[in-house]
Amino acid sequence: MTTDPLPKTATGAARVQDRRAREREVFHHPRGLFTLFNLELWERFSYLGFQAILALYFADSIADGGLGYDSATASSVVAAYGALVYLVAIAGAWIADRVTGTQRAVLWGAIIIAAGHISMGIPAETTTWIGLALIIAGTGLLKPNVATKVGELYEIGDQRRDAGFSIYYAGINIGAFLGPLVAGFLGQTYSWHYGFAAAAVGMILGIAQYVVGSKNLAGRERAVLIREAFRPDAKFWGTVGVVAAAVAVGVVFAVVSAEALANLVNVVTGITMVVPVVYLLWMHRSPKVTDVERRNLFPFVLLLIALVAYNLTYFQTGNTLNFVALERTDNTFLGLAYPSTWYISLTAIVEIVMGPVLAWLWVRLGRRQPHVAAKVGLGAVLGGVAFLVVALGAMVSPGTALLSSAWLVACYVFLGLGDLVLQTSGMSATTKLAPRAFASQTMAMWFAAMALSQGLQAQLVKLFSYENMAVYYGIQGLVVAGYGVLLIALTPWLRRRMHSVA
Repeated sequence: MTTDPLPKTATGAARVQDRRAREREVFHHPRGLFTLFNLELWERFSYLGFQAILALYFADSIADGGLGYDSATASSVVAAYGALVYLVAIAGAWIADRVTGTQRAVLWGAIIIAAGHISMGIPAETTTWIGLALIIAGTGLLKPNVATKVGELYEIGDQRRDAGFSIYYAGINIGAFLGPLVAGFLGQTYSWHYGFAAAAVGMILGIAQYVVGSKNLAGRERAVLIREAFRPDAKFWGTVGVVAAAVAVGVVFAVVSAEALANLVNVVTGITMVVPVVYLLWMHRSPKVTDVERRNLFPFVLLLIALVAYNLTYFQTGNTLNFVALERTDNTFLGLAYPSTWYISLTAIVEIVMGPVLAWLWVRLGRRQPHVAAKVGLGAVLGGVAFLVVALGAMVSPGTALLSSAWLVACYVFLGLGDLVLQTSGMSATTKLAPRAFASQTMAMWFAAMALSQGLQAQLVKLFSYENMAVYYGIQGLVVAGYGVLLIALTPWLRRRMHSVA
């Protein structure tokens, strides 16, 4: 999809507001950066805190406040939920670009997310499914547009832009670290709905500071132009239909049988498999794509496969690894017990600590740093090793003996390192390899790949059991790490094949 031309005029007031927003500074950065930092901190706090206990809540007995599903169904549903989040994010990016502008899209998304968490704080199954649908729709609006708001704070060529994004991502990791700690503790110690309510409180705090700090945000001029240019065409109504369908699916989930629920999950998986293929074929056949750009598409696909493969491991932190931590791991330290969901915070700790180190290393190496294909391959290898560690732990733990917490700590450390290396390098390569005519759809392609990971995982987790842990994690670990090694081995060929990518 390409954006229609915008009008040549905008309100003078909006232009003045944008300039003033950029001029207000704290620590040599626009003050609006810290407004977005706090919003994303609380959004990640609520999202990952809620996700840390979601599968456990689904699988807990009804007598203990859960929904009583078996762990395989719970894992599958949670994966399908994640797939829908990324699919709706594609529509959310388009809505901001064509209808509302980023500022309103982010605000509306945040409000809808908060409403979803509040709904999930009510102890009833129907409100759970409605809450999930609202969170899917709200996150789809917010997730792809907050980073765009950061970019709007800096003029083109501003040397502070990269540092600004580094500060912004620190907020993401702080929220990702705190969310599972707080929501996990409340959910597992007192009530699942207390954990969901904590996520709601976090999101409300994020909205409050976003509204107060909105005067420090740029992008008003473009938002005015977008709203002036907007016409409710077929694409608009199609997007509305996608969002409405996501909410409708949530309502339907509340009333269907377990068998029908499994069929709906299968439908979600099918959609996630179709969307990336359609995007790639669309790009390949477009007359707007040059021969050089079309030549770059095959390397692009190889990198996307690595992203999908790695996230098959990473996204299982919310389901199968979550159950292993709960029921098959010794969760004590120096004789003191701690909630099993706290392991999820380890990936954020790794990324907070190692992010600056990695950035320094790439700068230090300069032109000697590995090619992007090797970096993405290394990230996949680290993800595979994480699963191989758990498989080894299962092999050396006899029968129903609990795994030492060291096995899961090592797993999450490798996942954090892999995520740090692969996501940053892969996103950078995606922006360079995507055809210029589809530059605005680059993020959509990335989200489509993430959705595919979740969709495939919704089927894969059905094979998991505590009896086959070593085989389940071992095979996946070998496949993902093996693909990473293949990508590293292909780096010399990919270096020659890729144009304008270092």
